[in-house]
Amino acid sequence: MKEFELKYGCNPNQKPAKIYMRDGSELPLKVLNGRPGYINFLDALNSWQLVKELKTVLGMPAVTSFKHVSPTSAAVGLPLDEKLKKACFVDDVKGLDESPLACAYARARGTDRMCSFGDWVALSDPCDVVTAKMIRREVSDGIIAPGYDPEALKILCEKRNGSYNVVEIDPGYVPEVQETKQVFGVTFEQGRNNFRIDADLLKNIVTNNKELPESAVRDLIVALITLKYTQSNSVCFAVDGQAIGVGAGQQSRIHCTRLAGSKADTWFLRQSDKVLNLPFKKKLGRPERDNVIDGYINQNEEDVCADGNWQKYFTSQPEPFTREEQKAFLATRQNVALGSDAFFPFEDNIERAVRSGVKYIAEPGGSIRDDAVIECCDKYDAVMIFTGMRLFHH
Repeated sequence: MKEFELKYGCNPNQKPAKIYMRDGSELPLKVLNGRPGYINFLDALNSWQLVKELKTVLGMPAVTSFKHVSPTSAAVGLPLDEKLKKACFVDDVKGLDESPLACAYARARGTDRMCSFGDWVALSDPCDVVTAKMIRREVSDGIIAPGYDPEALKILCEKRNGSYNVVEIDPGYVPEVQETKQVFGVTFEQGRNNFRIDADLLKNIVTNNKELPESAVRDLIVALITLKYTQSNSVCFAVDGQAIGVGAGQQSRIHCTRLAGSKADTWFLRQSDKVLNLPFKKKLGRPERDNVIDGYINQNEEDVCADGNWQKYFTSQPEPFTREEQKAFLATRQNVALGSDAFFPFEDNIERAVRSGVKYIAEPGGSIRDDAVIECCDKYDAVMIFTGMRLFHH
């Protein structure tokens, strides 16, 4: 396949639209089912790079959930404990513990379930049956993987009344060193960002505390590789082999940190007994439960515990999750890793990060206020690494 005609571009009025190789060669992918669109392919190709890089560096199956050209989360295939399984809505999945790829999917899709609604999924490894069965029951636009088990492919091709987008990527494909794109008729050209993110990047520890366990190295690598494929400005919180809060596309660094931190807090609070034991009505669907849980934790548009509201969702009226209770629960979270795609210009980012259990921080460094930021890290006995490498992505 040398080109693929798209229904339209970013919006329905943007026609004609297609993808093709500039040199006339074959595309490095096959559409096995459905008809992916312009944004679908942007998500597919960005997300594939992320999981391929995670697998290469960490040696574990990796999965990411993408939405509007940024990851909602990314994870490697570590086992889930029972509370995390329940929080991710996978406690009923048979065979989960035997499939590291399925564990990675459960983590990536379960982290920020509201943002993952209607996502694009990327798998570092061929899709197995357990993973396909979990994908089948979620609201999703499509998937990219280097291969598919025949039964898994059948399951996926039946999703969405047979229209689910399934793409197979050539795992050996290596793109040209130079990449181009057009904006307003002007062609931009640059070298691809082939910078390798691995443990060697994390040796310049600039704080008094220089203890960096292997688990923190892994989580910082997850955070930084996630940022490499996230729309800038961006900040990523990670723990236990998964990105738990991504703050993407904000103009201010502190807004990135606040957004990522609030998502990380919600992910932690989903695993509290108070949330896990909410008395949901059996007929309430998974997306509806996600919305209700978010409302219960963040107390936003609707008070789901109020009279007249709780009856729509619960079999009995739940007690509110007070701010004091949430603060006490979050105070027990620790050893979270934080990556930033550019330097922190002020110590307010550190102050916000430690409220979400951050202990390990990796950023490029290079600000005229680096000393103040390091001093703030020292105040909390946090570990900060200067990577010397900015990771902007647009």
